[in-house]
Amino acid sequence: MVGNILITGGASGLGLATAEAVAKAGGRPLVVDVTAPGYEVDHVLADLSDRAEAERAVAELAGRAGGLDGVVTAAGIDACGRLADVPADRWERVVQVNLFGTVSVVRAALPYLTASRGRVVTCASTLGLRAVSDATAYCASKFGVVGFTRALAAELAGQVGVTLLVPGGMQTHFFDDRDEQYKPGPDARLNKPEDVAATIVFALGQPAGCEIRELLVCPSTETSWP
Repeated sequence: MVGNILITGGASGLGLATAEAVAKAGGRPLVVDVTAPGYEVDHVLADLSDRAEAERAVAELAGRAGGLDGVVTAAGIDACGRLADVPADRWERVVQVNLFGTVSVVRAALPYLTASRGRVVTCASTLGLRAVSDATAYCASKFGVVGFTRALAAELAGQVGVTLLVPGGMQTHFFDDRDEQYKPGPDARLNKPEDVAATIVFALGQPAGCEIRELLVCPSTETSWP
């Protein structure tokens, strides 16, 4: 049983695919996003760069559902460009949403997850393992998610399950607002988000005591791995 699963970024992309997969598996998706979902689902609007908003969203959704059995932190943004060219506030917001937002949501959810012996799936990136030019903000945030999740898994061993998801490129709107030079080329072969979401549900559905510590899911032609 998957249960009550809080999903950040659940209005679109991987978050949306995960919410649909959770519902299909018999669970109850609970969405946190800065944008209202375009489908019927329990949700709270929140800017995850603001710790108070993240904490409020978790408490409200957990209260509605009567607890949490899992958390999936799929929300993420980026700011492409050379460090000298990306405005400092845009650069810092990437880290605030991707890393600090992840930490804030997980921290706020811990009492519920400890009670249910639930699970956390954080969303890093292949660019949390390999650094590339013009992606200092994104790489910094996702490298941070990798380190945070690995340390969290050690800290919560035997209490809460922790899985690090490392996805490659996906067919989502994530790339829409980028300058053309930073978009996948016309021949790029990207994963469907629903295929990646299926691996998340697999991790969430493991029996107590069985841990999927890390999942690296990428297109077979992924250029950012290894």
